[in-house]
Amino acid sequence: MILLLVGLVLLMMATTFVMGGLITLAWSLLIGLLVGSIAKFVMPGKDPGGTGVTILLGIGGSMVASVLGKMLNIYGAHQSAGFIGSIVGAMVLLGVYRLVSKG
Repeated sequence: MILLLVGLVLLMMATTFVMGGLITLAWSLLIGLLVGSIAKFVMPGKDPGGTGVTILLGIGGSMVASVLGKMLNIYGAHQSAGFIGSIVGAMVLLGVYRLVSKG
């Protein structure tokens, strides 16, 4: 599961770099770190990794929230999740990780 998440994040980062340049990539990493940190703070417990995993959690949470939001018609075709939606998405990923890792 972590490998799939890493692959999706790397694909998003490559697309971001081509479309928006290095500054957009830097902002994505920074916001990912912030979102992942907030999700880990809101859901305390034993979680994986350090800074890198926290960034992946935040970026992945944003992707999850965007996809789910589009499926539920919360977001339009060219919209992505906002800050709060990204935190909720990261919390969903963290919850799924905890369920899978217990088994």
